[in-house]
Amino acid sequence: MPQPTVLELSSRTSPAGSRLVASRPAPVPPPGPRRPGWAVAAVRPVAALVVVGVGVLLLPETLPGEAKAALFAFALAIVLWSMTGLPAAWVSLLAVLVLVALGGAEQDALFDSLASDVVWLMVGAFVLGGAITSSGLAGRLTGLVARRARTVGGVLWSVTVLLLPLSLLIPSTSGRAAVMLPVYRSLSRAAGDRAVSRALALLVPTVILVTTVSTLVGAGSHLIANDLLEEFSGERISFAEWALYGIPFGLAAALVSCFAVSRMFLGPETRALPLTVPTGPRATYSRPERRTVAVTLAMVGLWVSESVHGIEVATVAVAGAVALTAPGIGVLSWKAGVKAVEWNLVVFVGAALVLGEALIDSGAAEWIVQRLFAVSGIAQAGSELFVLVVLTVLTLTSHVYMTSHAARAAALVPALLYLGASLGLDPVAMVFIGTVGMDYCLTFPVSSKALLLYAELDGDTFEPPDLLRLSSVLLLAHVALVVVFYLGYWRLVGLAL
Repeated sequence: MPQPTVLELSSRTSPAGSRLVASRPAPVPPPGPRRPGWAVAAVRPVAALVVVGVGVLLLPETLPGEAKAALFAFALAIVLWSMTGLPAAWVSLLAVLVLVALGGAEQDALFDSLASDVVWLMVGAFVLGGAITSSGLAGRLTGLVARRARTVGGVLWSVTVLLLPLSLLIPSTSGRAAVMLPVYRSLSRAAGDRAVSRALALLVPTVILVTTVSTLVGAGSHLIANDLLEEFSGERISFAEWALYGIPFGLAAALVSCFAVSRMFLGPETRALPLTVPTGPRATYSRPERRTVAVTLAMVGLWVSESVHGIEVATVAVAGAVALTAPGIGVLSWKAGVKAVEWNLVVFVGAALVLGEALIDSGAAEWIVQRLFAVSGIAQAGSELFVLVVLTVLTLTSHVYMTSHAARAAALVPALLYLGASLGLDPVAMVFIGTVGMDYCLTFPVSSKALLLYAELDGDTFEPPDLLRLSSVLLLAHVALVVVFYLGYWRLVGLAL
C-alpha cells in the first residue's frame, strides 16, 4: 500500500495567533557570482578610456610627448565628466595628477593656477552675490520678476528680461549665476513643481551664457581676444562697438533660448498655471541695501573704466568683497562672505585652467585646431558664406574639447587671425564672430561654471541629458542666428568679413 505524501509543516505567526499550514518548500536559486553595481557602471568609461589611450599611442611621433599627455588627461576628464556621476572638481584634480605623472605639466601648475585672476574674480563675485542675498536686494529682484508676471510662462520671460542688463553690470558668468541663485530659489519654492524648477534651473545659466557676448566685459575671454587682436593687427574693438555688435544678438539669443526651454520642458497647461510669489510691501531701502548698491555701482564703474585707471577686473572684485565684509561698514560678516563662495567651483576652475594651459603650452590645442581646419576645408574656401558657417560651427563646438573659456580664446583667436590673414578677411570680424561661438558652452554641465553651479544645487534641478537635449536645439538655432545677423545686421553696421 503506497504511503501518503508528507507535506512540510511550518509554523507561521499572525495577528490571530500561531497556526500550522501546509506549504511546499520555495525553490532556492543556485548561488552565482554577484557583480557589484559600480563594476557594471564602470564598463563604459573604462572601455572609452582604453580606446582613448590606444588613440593617443597611435598619434604621430612628430607630436611632442607633453602634447600627448595633455590630450590623454583632457580626454580622461571628458570621459569621466560625461559618463559618470563623479564630482566634476574631483575629476579635474584626478586629470591634473595624471597630467603631472605623465610629464605634461609641472607639479606647481595646479597651485599656481589658484592664483589666477579668474579664480579671484569668482571669489569676489560670490561674495557680492552673498551680500545681495543677505541685504535683501535679492528679494527685491524676485519681487521685480513676480510683479510683472502672473503665470509660470510669464515668469520665465520676466527672468530672461531681468538677466539681460546683468551682462553689463557683472563681468563674470559665474558671478551673474551666483547673484541669481536666491531669485531662482524663491521662484522654485513658490512654484513647488519639479518641472518648473528644472526649467528655471536650465533657463537662468543658459540666458546668462548666451548674453555674455553683449558686452566687452561680459567675460574675461573677451579681454583676452581683444588684446590678441590688437597685438596682431593694431586694432581694438571699443566698449561701444562691442555693445553695438553684441547687445542685439544677445537679446535675440536670450529670447530664442527662453522659447526653447519653455516649449521643450513645460507643457501648455504648466505654462498657464498661476504663480504667486510672496513679496511683501515695497519698503524703503535699508542701510545694508544702500551700502550694497553703492559698492556694486562703484565696482561696475571701475570695471567699465578699466582702460582709464588700469585696475584689473579681478582686483576690483576682491576690493568689493573686502568692502562688503569690512567690520562696521560691510553688510555681512567675513565668515558669511567665505561661506557664500562656492569653493567646489573654485577648485574645479583651478584644475581646469591647468588642463587648458597644458593643451596650449604643449601645442596640443594648436594641433587640434589645425586638424579641424583641414577637415572642414575652411582654409580653401572661396565663399564668404561658407567661411561664416564653418567658422561658426567650429567655434560653437570648441567648448567640447576646451572647457576653459579663457583657454578657448587663447588657443583659437591666434589661429583665427592667421586664417583670416591667409584668406584676406577682416580680423575684427573674425575675432568677434569667433567670440560669439566661443561664448556658447551648453553641451555639458562642466562646460561652464554657471551651468555647474545650477546642476549641483540641492533639490530639483536639471540632469545632463536635459542639457544635452536643449543644446541639440540651441546649437542649430545659434548657427542660424549668426547667419541672419551677419547678412541682415552686422554687415550694415560695418562688421564684415
